[in-house]
Amino acid sequence: MGILQDINRENLPKHLAIIMDGNGRWAKERGKLRVFGHENGVRTVRNTVEDCVKIGIQFLTLYTFSTENWKRPKLEVDTLMKLLVSSLKKELRTFEENNVRLNTIGDIGSLPKKAQDELLEVMQKTNHHTGMTLTLALSYGAREELKNAIQQISSKVKNNIISPENIDETIINSHLYTHDLPDVDLLIRTSGEHRISNFLLWQIAYAELYFIDVFWPDFSEEHLAEAIRNYQNRERRFGKTSEQLN
Repeated sequence: MGILQDINRENLPKHLAIIMDGNGRWAKERGKLRVFGHENGVRTVRNTVEDCVKIGIQFLTLYTFSTENWKRPKLEVDTLMKLLVSSLKKELRTFEENNVRLNTIGDIGSLPKKAQDELLEVMQKTNHHTGMTLTLALSYGAREELKNAIQQISSKVKNNIISPENIDETIINSHLYTHDLPDVDLLIRTSGEHRISNFLLWQIAYAELYFIDVFWPDFSEEHLAEAIRNYQNRERRFGKTSEQLN
């Protein structure tokens, strides 16, 4: 396990989320097309999934394709969708060997049918797995998610299913894509950018944020271990004082 051995297993983030940024710039630095970066990013996903399983992370959520990514050049979007399909086919064995359950959040209906079919097939084949839950955020946008939740709740209020005074965090959570996931404990963003980019805005309310100046294809087990150790050295107060925690 190497560098991962010295991580305190008693203080792990239960839910780790990652904004995988920098594939295109990584490829550009090497004089390659952006797709070359995306292809190498898939390798990093596989390694990171396996590393998280070794460490004992229970939930891993990856920002795979945002609602804003549809605005990219058609060739790149088409290539990304094809890469998604081929990657799911190839990674099924990785999921089976590591007891990983595949999950997804986002507007899945907007994906090409082939991508939808492959996604659903792999989810069904791994549904019985009891290890880490890997969630791919696809065609995902947090504002869209919140808008949909508000619309659903408003409809239930209108039809007297929910009374306005009973709306609380539990009800809001139950109408989000992530209704079966815990809140995020640690959010990592690669590539040196310091933005959230419309990712899990509700779910990261008390998450620890970690930004690293490394493009996603170069993200390694050393970087993952460094991020988790940094998390373990922070005091998570959730609004309380240090004295109240002791």
